[in-house]
Amino acid sequence: MALTNTSQSYGTITKTLHWLTAFGILVMIPLGLIANDLPYETADQLANKAWLFSLHKTVGVALFFIALARILWTLTQTKPAPLHPERRAETFAAETVHWLLYGSLVAVPLSGWVHHAATAGFAPIWWPLGQSLPLVPESETVAGIASGLHWVFAWVLVVSLVLHVAGAVKHHVIDRDATLRRMWPGKTQAGGGAGKRHGLTAPVAALAAWAVALGLGGFVGAYGHGSEAAQVAALAEVESDWTVTEGTLGLSIQQFGQTVEGSFGAWTADIRYDDSAALGPKGDVRVEVAIGSLTLGSVTAQALGTDFLDAGQFPTAVFTAQLLRGEDGLVAEGTLDLKGHQVPVTLPFALSIDGPKAQMTGTATLDRRAFAIGDNMTDPAQLDHTVRINVTLSAERAE
Repeated sequence: MALTNTSQSYGTITKTLHWLTAFGILVMIPLGLIANDLPYETADQLANKAWLFSLHKTVGVALFFIALARILWTLTQTKPAPLHPERRAETFAAETVHWLLYGSLVAVPLSGWVHHAATAGFAPIWWPLGQSLPLVPESETVAGIASGLHWVFAWVLVVSLVLHVAGAVKHHVIDRDATLRRMWPGKTQAGGGAGKRHGLTAPVAALAAWAVALGLGGFVGAYGHGSEAAQVAALAEVESDWTVTEGTLGLSIQQFGQTVEGSFGAWTADIRYDDSAALGPKGDVRVEVAIGSLTLGSVTAQALGTDFLDAGQFPTAVFTAQLLRGEDGLVAEGTLDLKGHQVPVTLPFALSIDGPKAQMTGTATLDRRAFAIGDNMTDPAQLDHTVRINVTLSAERAE
């Protein structure tokens, strides 16, 4: 059997790419549906969910490259002639569906890949080339839009696939012609002269169908963040000797071998500090954090749930500490009140003061088990026990 197409048959390469694509679709779609519906209330459930999502993503990336190869190959090949060229409407519909399938086979995995790259953590792609994509930032907004596009394009793919299969069955069962048999392994040949394409009409029709699908996606609100935002506690204003002008309160943790990073968007700091060079007590600080302001990529909702930070019952956390200068540098020694647990915490920090302005960076490590966070996640390979807290801020001395 020839490797390339003729006007009467498909070649081995075309057939191989066709059935590889079909197999990928039949694996990828059920995996995504099953993984999405699985609960993740226990460690084993979360591990199973992550494993299925990783498999779904890995198959999707493989399918993306197979689809690109198939499209490029198709553009170089003779198109076998339709067996019923006199049925113009049917032939045009079949070609439009083919364009929808080709486009969807690229758009579905690519939009899912963008969502993955824009979202921190959970279910890595199983390959050695990293989890990010060029020009795709880690962004909740980008992730939300990509997630919506992935959902819309997946529906276009499903509808196109159903139409494609229905057409093939119709040709095989009702027309009893060789349309389907030409794609099976073997040497089936049928048709006359070279296949005649409809120019730009079919791809334009496919573009119109995608435009309608995208519009419907916008109408149903598919391009949001994918989940309802958590309630963020209102924090009282503070009158501090040093006023924070900008800063970041971040955290990072290892989940399934991947670093998941996030930050709290709402927090206040009441700082009193004596910037003399003497050793010993230098002041104090009180930091209040709105737990509901956390963003932690794809696991934000889980992190705010009852098994973890429980933002509904414990909307704020408070760190009160004495600021001390020792021989080894500056530290904040105090207590973190989080989720109803008061735990001693030491945060070493670096500080530079230039007149009325100051810049500070500090890092502390916490054991989440001390705060009853994720007690059901006992395996550190699934979710590390250690959480790293990173603080950076700029402040100005109050007048």
